[in-house]
Amino acid sequence: MKQLKFAIVDAYPRKSREQFNEVGMTTAGELYAKLLLQHMPNAKYKIFYSSDTGINLPNADELKEYDGVLWPGCNLTVYHDHDERVTKMVDFCKLSYEVGVPQFGSCWAAQIAVYAAGGEVKINPKGREMGLARKIYLTPEGLKHPMYEGKPPVFDGFISHDDEITKLPEGAESLASNEFTKIQGVSVKHKKGIFWAPQYHPEYDLHEVARLIIAREEKLLKQNYFANSEDMMNYVKDIEAIFYDNSRKDLRWKYGIDEDVLDDSIRQIEFVNWLNKLVIPNSQKLA
Repeated sequence: MKQLKFAIVDAYPRKSREQFNEVGMTTAGELYAKLLLQHMPNAKYKIFYSSDTGINLPNADELKEYDGVLWPGCNLTVYHDHDERVTKMVDFCKLSYEVGVPQFGSCWAAQIAVYAAGGEVKINPKGREMGLARKIYLTPEGLKHPMYEGKPPVFDGFISHDDEITKLPEGAESLASNEFTKIQGVSVKHKKGIFWAPQYHPEYDLHEVARLIIAREEKLLKQNYFANSEDMMNYVKDIEAIFYDNSRKDLRWKYGIDEDVLDDSIRQIEFVNWLNKLVIPNSQKLA
């Protein structure tokens, strides 16, 4: 098989990336690069820090050289049409649909996938969904969709978001849901392209979520996720203890941490299915 090439669009502004570095978290683009190489060690990739000044995303001809586009999470908002950083990425998503390169991503990715194809995204009136999205269940469409082949019908997933998909465009399917967020997984067929995206984060692990909680301390305390900073740090300490020793039955029971978030082969199956069922067949067809 030929060496496949991927564009990774990390839309986090530089200041946000620096904050992640300060708290010991891997930046979003690097997390996706790590995920890619875990399952396709010989893959080539380029990370585009698209919110930085002077960074140009691939044009149509350049995009044809890529076998897939990966969209990590982001703290921007897809419907902020006044923000040039956002409109630049919406336009790039539209271009990717037109060229027909397969797309995959998490969180912000699900929202941009829908928004760029004519759907709707709004702030979730329930507030922020943070840490673990509980009891995500596959819809009837999700149960038979290739992105979820091999996935349990009900599972938990790492998550951090304020917005949610409120209206799907033509060609889109809702694949997963839970009580907090109506659409937790989506597939969008638009023009020549297909975009698969969970709202939750298959690329995260307990360590990355713990570090993200520290980065989001001010917001989380304001929204009463924790009583105080000490309470938050005790939680962080406990879930990182599980990360370093997943035999800690006491802590796993206390926080309800099961194999669906600890086992890579379960947690990352959506991404692996995208590679095997969309990217590789598409590259062979074009070869």
